Amino acid sequence: MFSVIDFLSDEDRKNLLGKHARTTFIQKLPRAATRYQAYLPLMPLAIEQLDLSDYDLIISSSHAVAKGVIVGPDQLHICYCYTPIRYAWDLQNQYLSETGMDKGLKGWLARYVLFKMRGWDHRTANRVDFFVAISNYIGRRIEKAYRRNSITIYPNVAVDDFPLVHEKEDFYVTASRLVPYKKVDLIVRAFSKMRDKQLVVIGEGPQFEKVQRMASPNVEVLGYQPFEVLKDYMQRAKAFVFAAEEDFGIAPVEAQACGTPVIAFAKGGALETVVDGVTGVFFSEQTEASIMAAVDRFEREFQPDADAIRRNACIFSTEHFRSEFQAFVEQKCAEFFSSVEPGNRRNPA
Repeated sequence: MFSVIDFLSDEDRKNLLGKHARTTFIQKLPRAATRYQAYLPLMPLAIEQLDLSDYDLIISSSHAVAKGVIVGPDQLHICYCYTPIRYAWDLQNQYLSETGMDKGLKGWLARYVLFKMRGWDHRTANRVDFFVAISNYIGRRIEKAYRRNSITIYPNVAVDDFPLVHEKEDFYVTASRLVPYKKVDLIVRAFSKMRDKQLVVIGEGPQFEKVQRMASPNVEVLGYQPFEVLKDYMQRAKAFVFAAEEDFGIAPVEAQACGTPVIAFAKGGALETVVDGVTGVFFSEQTEASIMAAVDRFEREFQPDADAIRRNACIFSTEHFRSEFQAFVEQKCAEFFSSVEPGNRRNPA
């Protein structure tokens, strides 16, 4: 296992069976644990220093630079791609605006760094033999950025951790990190105009105080909550409200695992995880009016079937992901290594 940095807590490391990654020189740079984003210009250089020459099979789990590792002609490289570097490609202007780096000398410097990142990102796509996208939406982004084909294998969601509950109560819920692109503030503004409807907001982040200030009496902002509390609200809610344009979007699937329908923005991964009229309803614009119209449609027309909603969530289970991804890797290994002379093989990893 290799990574740019590794500062996982002991609790999180349990998910990796206690293993530590072999890291790059960025691991030893000042404040790398908390300010690693500042080292983005160095990450292409860092990832290329990892020595993977001992391995036949390399699987990169990449949302930025991991796919750029250097491999040889007799090594198979499969990239599980969460997205091409979105803040360097189609979301550059949004990223710069939301981080306050869209003006002045700082803005020009940021744009230059992202310009260089785009060039490196495009070139190194040729180091990947097969791309696996987390959604068809990301598959289209891979094709646009890299001019490469991909297949979609949806990421695993821990649906078994969210048991089905049939009885729902008269409130809506949203749960997210409170950052601009999640659009939680938009949801709060919409519900502040629907005083007869209750909304519970769970999450913390830079926009917490802003969201708290704009909340009307019918909107309860709870901040961070432990898993058991989050799960309880998801299970009891009338619907889960989701306004972000996500690459995949795990929270809407978790809500559906509880038998809870989803009111979602009709773009990005939500179009692949929510079935309009069956497991939820969509709204077409990231506006207060569009959310309000969707809530009205939901209450007038939607007939919830908790069992059907749960069945849809199970499509994205861990068991399903493992089976599909393993089958894909084994198939590509068989095809690839049939043309590699046995004497040129390394130790599979």
